[in-house]
Amino acid sequence: MVGFAPHSGWAAMVVVGGDLANPEVLTRGRVEMADARLAGSKQPYHEVEGLPLKEAERRLDRLGDSAGAMAYEAVRALVEEIGRRGSAPSAAGILDSSGRKGDSLAAILSSHALIHTADGNHFREALAEACRRCGLEVVRVRQRDLAGRAAAALRKSQAQLATTVRELGRPLGAPWGADQKSATLLAWLLLAEKRQRSLRSSSADRIPAPV
Repeated sequence: MVGFAPHSGWAAMVVVGGDLANPEVLTRGRVEMADARLAGSKQPYHEVEGLPLKEAERRLDRLGDSAGAMAYEAVRALVEEIGRRGSAPSAAGILDSSGRKGDSLAAILSSHALIHTADGNHFREALAEACRRCGLEVVRVRQRDLAGRAAAALRKSQAQLATTVRELGRPLGAPWGADQKSATLLAWLLLAEKRQRSLRSSSADRIPAPV
């Protein structure tokens, strides 16, 4: 499973495999989604603040196409790399914002708080579409919900999860900060939820059909 912790213009990425009791980091990296040749590529909504809506839409479309293309190339290369190792990721988790979203572009550009959220979502959407194009199921989990949801799915305390994630990164060295740890926990959560779905499906298959 793949976990992404996005920021403006890039995302930390961690791939986790193995079983639930003994997860393993297969690879980690950084996905770049901002083209330095394009003005505003790191903060697109900040870039178009104050522009007429039509011009703002045009620029955002161009920046979105660029971010999407870069995200797709990175995710495609990742899937191919993992495939060469004999594994095949089936899902990708993307850490989501807890911030409020604007109902329209006009509403977003009239609020600095909404602009910040929209900048982050610009890259989350690019990642999500790239993952779908590569055949990965996309799961978005709010950062503030991650630890509790993972604790419930993995049946461990949040402290135990934090210790395991920290130890997973020890052999890898830096960088292994909050982004990498969150991405790892998210990918581990997806492993657990996939296992739960498989068990439910197997149980349903064993129920005798009515006669």
